[in-house]
Order: sequence, then structure tokens, then C-alpha cells
Amino acid sequence: PGKKICESAAAAVAEATADGGWNNDPVYAAAPYADVINDYITPKSVMTLSTDEGDLVYVIRASAIDDKELMDRVSVEQLGDYFLYAKEVHKLVANQRSTDTGRLSNVIFANDISGVRKAPDKRFSKALTSSSDQYEVLYPSLAGPTMILNLPFILQAFVGLLKPLFPKSVQERLVFTKAPVLAKLPELSPLAKNPTTRKKFVDEVKSLLP
Repeated sequence: PGKKICESAAAAVAEATADGGWNNDPVYAAAPYADVINDYITPKSVMTLSTDEGDLVYVIRASAIDDKELMDRVSVEQLGDYFLYAKEVHKLVANQRSTDTGRLSNVIFANDISGVRKAPDKRFSKALTSSSDQYEVLYPSLAGPTMILNLPFILQAFVGLLKPLFPKSVQERLVFTKAPVLAKLPELSPLAKNPTTRKKFVDEVKSLLP
């Protein structure tokens, strides 16, 4: 990513961890084009959690994002920078955990398809694909499994057609499965607010991985 993205992420992580814990507000506020994108990408639709082992779980519920309205306000490149910033933050956190524990920390991607009723906006998909491609090049050691969760029944027959939409290196780590704990949540914010719900979901993720 560009120098500005790296510097913004480093400063935001330093502020977020200044008191020894984690305050997500400065990280959220410092994201590129946050004044627009944060109206659409909120804790209701995107969340980063941690496992007891120190891995990160990056959860996205696409149906909770008004992708067409978002893409009418930002470019593919701008949204791509936003996602790259998130990945740079993940890298900084994961690297610090790896240093502290001696265990390589990686990122598990959990794509929740609950509530999806139509194909995503093509511009939004292009930004996601571009971001994934760059991730494989820039952060190869961080990439853990990519989970496609709660795929609607009507789409389950097309799993073979969905796989080629991902980079080849990601295809090898794809997991298609149900996540009942996640599916029952009307939005993702309880994962941050309710420790019991958060633990149930993180335990669910670990149990679903090969």
C-alpha cells in the first residue's frame, strides 16, 4: 500500500493500543475516505475479532452494506484503499502478536452471505477482488482460511462456479459452510458488545475450520 496508508495505519494502531487495550475509534476514523465510507461500512456489517490463540477473524456481512449507494459516492480505487488500510492494520496487529507469542498470527476471513438476495454491485466486487489480489502479494504470510458462511440454499449448487471468482491461492483455502450462531444475529455489532455471543461465534469459527 502507499506510504500514506501505512503511516496512517501505524499512527492509528499506536493510538488504539496506547492504554494497553484496544480502542477501535482512532483506527476507524483514520481510514481513507472515512467521512463517506464509514456511513456504509459500520460495525453492523464489518467486524474484526480475535481467537484465544491470537489469530484475527475478519467478518463481513455483505447484505448489510448498501453497496450501490456507496459506489455512487466513491471510486473503486478509493474503496480499494480503504480495504488495504484495514489489511495494513491487521498486519501490524498480527505481527505484534507473533512477536509477543512466538506463534505466527494470521487472518481468517469470514464472509457472511446471510440475507443476500441479489448480486453485489459490480464496482464493489471489483474493489474487493482487487484488494484480495493485492493482499496475496503484499501480505502472503497473514492469509489464513477464507470462509463463505451461510450461503443461501439456492446458491449452494453453484459453489463450483463461485470458486473461480477468487484468486487461485485463495481457492485452496476456501471453506463453504453454515455458521448458525452468526446466521441468527440481525447484525454484527453484538459480536463486539456481548462477550458471550463473541465467544460462541469465535468458537464456532474454529470448529468449522478443517
